[in-house]
Amino acid sequence: MYGITLRVWGDSACFTRPEMKAERVTYDVITPSAARGILEAIHWKPAIRWVIDTIWVIKPIAYSNIRRNEVSDVVSFTDVKSCMKSVSDSGSASPLYLDPQEKRQQRATLYLKDVEYLIQAHFLMTENAGADDTAEKHYNIFLRRARRGQCYHKPYFGCREFPVNFELVEDTSIFTPIPESRDLGWMLYDIDFKKNMEPRFFRAQMHEGVVQIPTVLHAEVNV
Repeated sequence: MYGITLRVWGDSACFTRPEMKAERVTYDVITPSAARGILEAIHWKPAIRWVIDTIWVIKPIAYSNIRRNEVSDVVSFTDVKSCMKSVSDSGSASPLYLDPQEKRQQRATLYLKDVEYLIQAHFLMTENAGADDTAEKHYNIFLRRARRGQCYHKPYFGCREFPVNFELVEDTSIFTPIPESRDLGWMLYDIDFKKNMEPRFFRAQMHEGVVQIPTVLHAEVNV
């Protein structure tokens, strides 16, 4: 295993609880799947699979809320096909739009503010690894990109409007988790893509600011 530690921080974050339907309510800390998404934004290939080991909560957990105007619908695939067909048949497009005045609705979001975490993770080689794919190669690629602040797309904390700042951590001794322990309840670990997109949950516990991810989940869930 080639392990890494990444410091991530930002002004806001929202890791939405799936049991909340109409309104967005965040988990207390970052979820393993959101942490994996940050690492994949820096470096990912089909040859590797990122596994989250522990999450350190560096800054105190604080909340805020916002209310925004959103739309309750999207332009359907059927409408797009109909528009394309009208262009090919008559040369002119049928109307294709979404009226925000008719579809507008207000939704509240309970989110985290001023967050900072240390993500400790490792990656495993997958069955898609080729002859040129080695663990050392991908490890060095990640280190190089993380040190330079490079990423394939800008990582975010749950929602794209909450961007992530990140840096590689070479020495964890300069960081101290918050002195708090709490039961975080049932938290989303990840989506098992090989089992009909089945969500997998675990009972998350934070001990002195550190969330340990059960190792049994690493082999059970295919992401």
